[in-house]
Amino acid sequence: MTEANRKAEAGQIVGTIAKVAGPLIVATGMADVQMYDVVRVSEKRLIGEIIELRGDRASIQVYEETAGLGPGEPVYSTGEPLSVELAPGLIESIFDGIQRPLEVIYEQEGDRITRGVDVPKLDRKKKWEFVPVAQVGDALSGGDVLGTVQETPAVVQKIMLPPTLSGTVEWIYKGEATIEEPIAKIKKADGTVVEVPMLQRWPVRRPRPYREKIAPSEPMITGQRVIDTLFPIAKGGVAAVPGPFGSGKTVVQHQLAKWADADIIVYVGCGERGNEMTDVLMEFPELKDPRTGLPLMKRTVLIANTSDMPVAAREASIYTGITIAEYFRDMGYKVAIMADSTSRWAEALREMSGRLEEMPGEEGYPAYLSSRLAEFYERAGYVHCIGADGRTGAISAIGAVSPPGGDTSEPVSQGTLRIVKVFWGLSASLAYKRHFPAIDWLQSYSLYHDKIDDYFSKHVASDWTELVGKTMQVLQEESELEEIVRLVGVDALGYKDRLTLECARSIREDYLHQNAFHEVDTYTSPEKQHGMLSTILTWYQKGLDALDADVPFSRVAGMKILEQIGRMKYIPEADFPQRLAEIRSQLDAEYIALTEGGSLDA
Repeated sequence: MTEANRKAEAGQIVGTIAKVAGPLIVATGMADVQMYDVVRVSEKRLIGEIIELRGDRASIQVYEETAGLGPGEPVYSTGEPLSVELAPGLIESIFDGIQRPLEVIYEQEGDRITRGVDVPKLDRKKKWEFVPVAQVGDALSGGDVLGTVQETPAVVQKIMLPPTLSGTVEWIYKGEATIEEPIAKIKKADGTVVEVPMLQRWPVRRPRPYREKIAPSEPMITGQRVIDTLFPIAKGGVAAVPGPFGSGKTVVQHQLAKWADADIIVYVGCGERGNEMTDVLMEFPELKDPRTGLPLMKRTVLIANTSDMPVAAREASIYTGITIAEYFRDMGYKVAIMADSTSRWAEALREMSGRLEEMPGEEGYPAYLSSRLAEFYERAGYVHCIGADGRTGAISAIGAVSPPGGDTSEPVSQGTLRIVKVFWGLSASLAYKRHFPAIDWLQSYSLYHDKIDDYFSKHVASDWTELVGKTMQVLQEESELEEIVRLVGVDALGYKDRLTLECARSIREDYLHQNAFHEVDTYTSPEKQHGMLSTILTWYQKGLDALDADVPFSRVAGMKILEQIGRMKYIPEADFPQRLAEIRSQLDAEYIALTEGGSLDA
């Protein structure tokens, strides 16, 4: 039985139901409760959270179906805010929006979540091998590491002293223990001794503390060429992926979850369709993690709050996910959290705001929508963690936005864009052309270039920034030239402009287009990205030089090397350096044949 139910069973009835309005319940006699306290509603023990207090009347957001409830039924208080449990057992788990373990519920209740079901959030019986790091007599403060647990082959969980506790180690355990058994005793400054288990609880709406937030300076490599090259995100950065239905938001987030350069992945399906969440559940256990060679689930936490689950629970799911991400950040890990989608989370806010009869803002969303979005994204970042060892950790937050019809002028998109520093705008027209990822290079942007371009220049190639600038210039020129082509036809263009169109076509089709389901093309290292892009632009420059030498345009556009450039994306990483050298050699040979009047077959 959980702590919440122990208190409820003790008979702490604090009020009774006065009105039921969908997921919102108004209860009276609630003078002794506080905002955001968790309550149990009726004899069915439905989970709810107090979201408004007026005198002794409380508005309760219920996270389960409320059909059948009526006035006069009791409300029990737990006296605690909505919290997550943090301990070994998080990795590989699948939770709903309020951290109920779906696999355990399935084994206990079957295919449907029974109302009022109450199971421990984390396994209380499993024993974990605790290896102490601290020693008796050590003076510790919040965030210091007591010991470690090998949670999965890919993740070592650091068992830290709770942020609010400090003192001297009186006793520390070594060996197997459950998450509730004490693994250390800490003597506080006032002389009292506190037993510390591996299990911590933390309120989801309160950010976990850190020592200092620092400016990000390192990119989060994703293996997606259009992102890493043109619109990179930093470790500890925030990004938004807005786009209309069918433009590939979920596929982009799946790709980032699979391949992003992060130690821990927290994937929040917030109002996502069930079949999309099923794809994640089916793929991740089978997919080999390129970092460890193990299944990707060995470093992943999934929060599955699908569109057929209660709307109110969507609002909590975002906070549940970011709090779990902060816990792993505090260990010194680099965490990536994917939220799909914040639009459906905002719809939950709109519904609850309407039922509270608050003054609506634009399009019916609450006036505080932007501040709530900021609360989520601002919990990301690169930080110096609390603790004496000076470790750093990062949370990179990527939120999908689903504006109706792809109209990013609506409130959720605008509120998000004021906060995030990377905008990956998805285009329906690109998606209809089967160009994926459908990130529109003319609308998207990244504000991290000035902070992380130095990293690419030092670790990948010194001319990285120059190549990126030249690529964007070619793509923008193509957009301007297409206007002319639509009006008067391609024959009105000069040969150099037509060569620019050919180069832009190669960049779009051979470089920016990427097949998520191809075993090689699904991921491209920065070194391979540089090799591919520099080869395309080298061909373009040699083509311009050939035109200056009066070589016919048809011969330049018909160079045989273009076919091999188009297939570079399918060259395995291990073979790429050798094949790149061969392609460059052939390009040079063809160029010499062009300009010196030789045969292209020479």
